[in-house]
Amino acid sequence: MKIALFVTCLGDVLFPDVGRATVTVLERLGHEVVFPTGQTCCGQMHTNTGYPSDALPVVRAYVDTFEEALADGAEAIVAPSGSCAGSVHHQHAMLARRAGDEELAVRAEAVAARTYELSQLLVEVLGVTNVGAHYPHRVTYHPTCHSMRMLGVGDAPVRLLREVGGLDLVELPAATSCCGFGGTFAMKNADTSTAMLTDKMTSVLSTGAEVVTAGDASCLMHIGGGLHRLRSGVRAVHLAEILASEA
Repeated sequence: MKIALFVTCLGDVLFPDVGRATVTVLERLGHEVVFPTGQTCCGQMHTNTGYPSDALPVVRAYVDTFEEALADGAEAIVAPSGSCAGSVHHQHAMLARRAGDEELAVRAEAVAARTYELSQLLVEVLGVTNVGAHYPHRVTYHPTCHSMRMLGVGDAPVRLLREVGGLDLVELPAATSCCGFGGTFAMKNADTSTAMLTDKMTSVLSTGAEVVTAGDASCLMHIGGGLHRLRSGVRAVHLAEILASEA
């Protein structure tokens, strides 16, 4: 299968290894990965902060870029981010319709229907749970809010982690509680965000895990930053990076 990668703006600027790991996993499974160079951002930050008119050109850029990739033979679009994939599915067409652009809304829905978060693509579309990874560490998994509540990825990430060689997967207490990041929420409501982060770190540390993983670099940045400040020794590692690891 030919798959177009949406690396996301956070991945591009701060966590490029997540994008590389996504490519590694898919190519190991025999798929061709292409990178449409016209991609920018999903527009979620603009939308969630109350600037829908500023988000609309970003939505149009996403639709134009990945519509072209699909026309060039890509059968799916993958994003190593439940947050960004959630925005594509739940915000793009809505923003277009609110702006009175029904044509863009219809196009956005068509492109969104072919856009998948990484674990969704692997488990639900490709039918794969064992990607040939090996990662000999004690790991706990944080289900991010958008992947869990907006996309409904369910247990797909856990099913993938259970098949990783050498990995000791331990359950995270209060796993479904938010880490407190929430994009600009963490800046606008810093005290509340920090309190939520403290609860999440307490849960992570109680597992005795060496690594906390998730499908969103944004949440891992928040959790990992807090754990680093505590000098806990626990690392935050994206799901894609674990799946890309080999013996």
